[in-house]
Amino acid sequence: MKKTKWLTLMIFSLCFLALIVITLIYNPVENETQVIPEPSHDQEQEEENTADGVENPVEEPAEETVGDELLEAFSGVIENARNLFLRNDLNIVAIGDSLTQGVGDRSENGGYVGILEESFRESNQQGDFTIENYGKRGDRTDQLLKRMESNEMISSLESADIVLITIGANNVMQVIENNFTSLNYNDFPPARADYGVELEEIFTRIEDANPDASIYLIGLYNPFNQYFDHIPALAQIMNEWNRESQNVIDGRDNITFIPIRDIFEGHEQELLWETDNFHPNERGYKQMAERVLEYIRDDIEQPEE
Repeated sequence: MKKTKWLTLMIFSLCFLALIVITLIYNPVENETQVIPEPSHDQEQEEENTADGVENPVEEPAEETVGDELLEAFSGVIENARNLFLRNDLNIVAIGDSLTQGVGDRSENGGYVGILEESFRESNQQGDFTIENYGKRGDRTDQLLKRMESNEMISSLESADIVLITIGANNVMQVIENNFTSLNYNDFPPARADYGVELEEIFTRIEDANPDASIYLIGLYNPFNQYFDHIPALAQIMNEWNRESQNVIDGRDNITFIPIRDIFEGHEQELLWETDNFHPNERGYKQMAERVLEYIRDDIEQPEE
């Protein structure tokens, strides 16, 4: 009888652990999963953008409603959009995962893509533009490639002046989900290599559809930091995923990497959606929109006569 109870308890515990890890992307919680880091000379790069606010005095949180946060996120134009004159007939296409879809943006206006669109409409005094959003929650590189076969997306890419992409975080999550009982650093490099191959194919398909489009890949941040700060290899893994992206881009003049890791590093409580602490909230998306506009401005602005 004792043996049966023990086996039952063990099975229940394993099932509970599986549920926690598989649902981490929606509601991550602290656990004791161990990732064994591989010694690397790149380790010192993990702290290159350490947050400045660690020793800032603690302030009493102010009462704030959802409406207040939305008002802050959409209060006028984002700073970089002031006095912006868009080129005529500008077409922007955004593709990728939940960060393109805007998960965590309670205004349901499309996250950083919606903020850019709202800012363009408020600040633009001439020219016309369209922004199409093909973001889908949960997409990995292989799933995005499958969706890129649709006639609708192909048609949009053919007429795009700018293509914005967020992808890769769910590739990392797949490794965690598939190896949650014995997660090890060495589980990640093969998946990262596959990610690089599929990212190359994504770029190739865009270029085949439209060789004149300017492509911008938005990098990854580390959403695990506040829950798994005792597993420093996760930060290294996210950095290596970003470096893989940059390696694929290297030598291609029409593709630019936009880093965002430094935006969220050390500011997770202020910039991540409190429901899952994984996706950006309205403030986080506004910071992303500011960074993206900083990079794409020369491509979208009407040249001076």
